[in-house]
Amino acid sequence: MTPASASPTPSHRGARGPAATALYGPELDGDAMPELYERLRRAHGPVAPVTIAPGIDAWLVIGHRELLRLTREEQDFSHDPRRWTLLREGRVPPDSPIMPIIGWRPALLFADGQQHRRMRTAVSEALTQINGHELRRSVRAAAERLIASFAGRREADLVPHYARKLPVQVIIELLGLDERTGQHMAHAINGVVIANADSVNAGQRMNAVLLALIKEKRERPGEDITSALLRHPAGLTDEEVLHNLAVMFVTGQQNTVNWISSTLRVLLCDPAFRSSLTVGHLSVDDALDLVLWRHPPGQNVPARYATRDLDFGGQRIRAGDMLLLGIAGANRDPGVLPEDGVPVVGNRSHLAFGAGPHSCPAQDPARLITRTAVDTIRHRLPDLELAVPESELAWVRSPWDKGLAALPVRFSEPQLPSIMERAAGAGVS
Repeated sequence: MTPASASPTPSHRGARGPAATALYGPELDGDAMPELYERLRRAHGPVAPVTIAPGIDAWLVIGHRELLRLTREEQDFSHDPRRWTLLREGRVPPDSPIMPIIGWRPALLFADGQQHRRMRTAVSEALTQINGHELRRSVRAAAERLIASFAGRREADLVPHYARKLPVQVIIELLGLDERTGQHMAHAINGVVIANADSVNAGQRMNAVLLALIKEKRERPGEDITSALLRHPAGLTDEEVLHNLAVMFVTGQQNTVNWISSTLRVLLCDPAFRSSLTVGHLSVDDALDLVLWRHPPGQNVPARYATRDLDFGGQRIRAGDMLLLGIAGANRDPGVLPEDGVPVVGNRSHLAFGAGPHSCPAQDPARLITRTAVDTIRHRLPDLELAVPESELAWVRSPWDKGLAALPVRFSEPQLPSIMERAAGAGVS
């Protein structure tokens, strides 16, 4: 299905540029987005004009080489949205659904140069304190609890019942949130990412949860990421800790949900790949990388802002223009793929985690969480199969996400862990 919003729409570019294509609207279908990217590539080349909300123009960078330049050259492309012409001219409504994602925050995602390096050092070092063995054990235990909760029904929707719940439970523990507060946080994040009329309120609810958490950890620090950020010698303020946690939670939660569900879809829908995985010719990591090439969890990522007028990807870019990272489109650039268009197994030159100084600092724990989630359900539900034809699977309608809305499955012989296995997994002798 081709989304209605994929047709060119009038824009305020006027005579200085081509008409833009809308990347928003209720009929935006993630399954049709690859076709849209190829149409944009044929019509405009590696940098295409788009709109991300009514009257909000941007450039979508879908060339692999161009996206690398966009992410690496801070002197030409800034992270700071306060450089954005439309925002400086007051042409973006304060209640626009894109503002919770685009709006400036004192966080590493919106900073350049020394300020970015200062915050990234704190975030990266907080993440390195995560014990990989403990994290794997925690993910496996949470995954097995979730599987046990629906195993008796012999059917489940793996998006809401597994992929969406599992990262929340893990991230809640990493940040030092209690489970109830973490669930409130998860609901708020979903509201932010969907980018609808409630997004601004959702962002405020998320901030309120984090402010309370920071206050608690100032008074009673623990062995968690929040406490690690608060005590880091970089001296982050409470506001900086809040917004860096928000960035980590939003990107970590939503992208991991999408990565888990999309990987399970590949295993369920590609019998040859599943067979190769079963006999050991391919690894779960091969499946994870295949998904990062074909269905990156974040298909379009905001944003960079041109610091000067320049020619880029065949377009005339003006200082203050917004440029989006078209991850999914760049991963399909014919210039980096073999002639058959199929990524080579083991090739990790995809751009799912970005590139340059702003590449995702949490990609290692995200991979560990996703790999453990996929591996656990493969072993506990060995005869797992789709409950509907693949053509009926629905995708989330979002300009940013590339995720399934549902993944209904059925199975007959769940292999649940014994009491002894659960005790061993918890470290009990």
